[in-house]
Formats: sequence, C-alpha cells, structure tokens
Amino acid sequence: MGERAVIISKLTAFVVLLAVLTLPGAAAAADPTGTWLTEGGKSRVKIVRCGNALCGTIVGLKEPNDPNTGKAKTDSANQDASRRSRAMIGIEIVLGMKPSDTADKWTGEIYNPEDGKTYSGSLTMTSANELSLTGCVLAVLCKSQTWTRVN
Repeated sequence: MGERAVIISKLTAFVVLLAVLTLPGAAAAADPTGTWLTEGGKSRVKIVRCGNALCGTIVGLKEPNDPNTGKAKTDSANQDASRRSRAMIGIEIVLGMKPSDTADKWTGEIYNPEDGKTYSGSLTMTSANELSLTGCVLAVLCKSQTWTRVN
C-alpha cells in the first residue's frame, strides 16, 4: 500500500469515528434532564439542573384531584404539618442529586409524597429514554422505580 493510500485510510477511519461520536443520542444517554413518566404513570416529573446537581419537580398527575374532595391533591402525608396543604403539582421530589463516581449515576435525596418522608437515593440512566430511581432507608432497605422519558 502506498503512502497516499495509508493517509486516505487513516483519514477515512478518523471521519467514521467522528461521525459515530457525533450521532444524535450518542451523549444523550447520560442526560437525565427532561420530563419523565413515573412507574405506573401516576405522575410526570421534570428534571432540571440546579447548580451542579439535578432536581425534579412534579409537573403533572394522572389523577390531579382527590376523589374524596374533588379538589386538587395536596401533600397531605408530609411529616411537616405546615406543608400538608401545598398542592402536589409543584412539589420537588428529586433533591440535590449530584454526580457519583459511577457513570450515568447521581446520588442525593428523594421525597416520597405517598408517605411524606425523604430518603437517600440515586438516579441512574439505564438508556437515553429510561432511568432507575432508587430510594433507601439506612442504605439497606431500598426500592427502585423505572421512569420513562416523555420529552
């Protein structure tokens, strides 16, 4: 193979590598910002960057009204009685998730409005359109949910 053929071969390999690295979605797998549908479709949560962390707020509910009162659902199970009357839509539930030592994983806290408690937790991107959210008590008893990207 001549010198010109070697240069063309190396240039072609470089162009192919560059094309693969810049494909749409190639870097998106590690970006959890956007709106997510929680497991079971009960709510939609918008995850945004807040400083060097991630935060997530409830932006929609499958059933926004309390069937007993007909009024908008509130944070009725909150441990802090002064917060029980706040609307469920708008509550931040993913709290200060910071990048961990593991790729595509953030750690912080998760507020569970169903029991009104805050847990240590993690958020892990499993694909560009799916994430796993895990909350733990004493880092031993853990429960995970799979969320699906809405947009």
